[in-house]
Amino acid sequence: MPEARAPVAAFLRGVNVGGVKVPMGELRAVLEDGGLEGVRTFLQSGNVIVTPVAGGAVKLSRTIEELIEDGLGLKVRVIVRTREELAEVAKGNPFHGPDVEPRLLHVVFLESEPSNDRVARLDPNRSPSDRFEVSGREIYAHYPGGSGRSKLDLAYFEKQLGVAGTARNWNTVTRLLAMLDH
Repeated sequence: MPEARAPVAAFLRGVNVGGVKVPMGELRAVLEDGGLEGVRTFLQSGNVIVTPVAGGAVKLSRTIEELIEDGLGLKVRVIVRTREELAEVAKGNPFHGPDVEPRLLHVVFLESEPSNDRVARLDPNRSPSDRFEVSGREIYAHYPGGSGRSKLDLAYFEKQLGVAGTARNWNTVTRLLAMLDH
């Protein structure tokens, strides 16, 4: 009996921010035309739920990247997490509490786990009042004053860690997890 395929979350880096415009209807059509199933998007910022046909997360990331490049002419990095991985991210949140607004808590999803040496380079005092914690392939970042003013931005994390990533706020993370369950 064939194994059941489960939907996954695909995070497109830099979509509809920073000049890379991708209408979600066009994105869904490109991915469906490329053979992916159950394609759903959330918001306009490159959050996609998709059921892979075969292969692991790395293969799916590359497949989606190729489909976007071929179908839309855009080079976009894609990071994939399974439902179980996203549930672990939600469970591992170190910044729960009444003083943490979900929109001010972000998760940076990294393509791979950074080395301990690279993690040690991160400066916890770089942006006073902001806090972060690296956990495997994720970074949890709490921005009490908002992420727009923080010096703990994606570019800083990527440069220090030597790993590409993409960030989503906590509301988006939990909504995508719920979408994977339905």
